[in-house]
Amino acid sequence: MAKKSAIEKNRRRARMAEQYRAKREELKARSADESLSDQERFAARLKLAELPRNSSPTRIRNRCEVTGRPRAFYRKLKMSRIALRELGGEGKIPGLVKSSW
Repeated sequence: MAKKSAIEKNRRRARMAEQYRAKREELKARSADESLSDQERFAARLKLAELPRNSSPTRIRNRCEVTGRPRAFYRKLKMSRIALRELGGEGKIPGLVKSSW
């Protein structure tokens, strides 16, 4: 089980990224717009840099919904390999069958 503070920090980052999503997209579009002058594009870049770092979606870490583990994460199931194996062995994941040969 991951530390509760790490899990909460990641949730806080996700909330902040959602809060600033529209503003970030607008400033990124302005900074990439070739029809604007260089000063306007640079000003948009400065405004983007002034936003909180945790408002960037790249700072969000994929974590297991069950345990909070940050590694060996399956995006489709939103859980780690360890939690997947445990729940699959208990028969709690539909369609998952433990292989044997």
